[in-house]
Amino acid sequence: MLVTLAPERVPAGFIRRLADAGIRVALGHSAATYAETRAALAEGLAGFTHLFNAMRPLESREPGPIAAALEAPEAWFGLIVDGHHVAPPMLRLALRGTGRPMLVSDAMPPVGGHAANFTLNGAEIRVRDGRCTRADGTLAGAAIGMADAVRNCVAMLGLPLTVALRLASAEPAAFLGLSGALGRIAPGFRADLVAFDPDTIEVHQAWVAGAAKRTWRA
Repeated sequence: MLVTLAPERVPAGFIRRLADAGIRVALGHSAATYAETRAALAEGLAGFTHLFNAMRPLESREPGPIAAALEAPEAWFGLIVDGHHVAPPMLRLALRGTGRPMLVSDAMPPVGGHAANFTLNGAEIRVRDGRCTRADGTLAGAAIGMADAVRNCVAMLGLPLTVALRLASAEPAAFLGLSGALGRIAPGFRADLVAFDPDTIEVHQAWVAGAAKRTWRA
């Protein structure tokens, strides 16, 4: 089980109790200070939900959770690599940290569907030029799938395809404590496979637990 929370809004010891119960705890939608984040890491905080987004920004005198994430080798952090949520230079900066990056799509209903707009918590969300926004222009989720995120890592950030694929597979599996069954092609691992064009990252076929799924364009 994974729980995302704001450490500054829970009592001392709460994260430790969750972690001791086998629950993965991530920081997200948080205004936590650097000190509060470090305290949460000491209690068992394991990761950061879509780093940079919906959290206290990185500042010179109050580095907040972002700096804590980038210098914590034992913690994972998710990145939305769509070119809208986080500027490429900041993504490249994050990849230089000692934390463990992984890709997250933050995908909304239009991904894999046909509707251009949708409703979220009673508000209409419009999708234009790859951006999901509320009426006031605030981002509300992303319009990319995981194949898009991998493609963007290669084209936008200059990562080798092998590295981008690891951020989409092995690292998320490790974060969830499933590295012994998912995230690699190896004997004894579940056969979740994707066949794609290595140049365009266009998905041709997918298998989940060995069962073929319908093909689609990603």
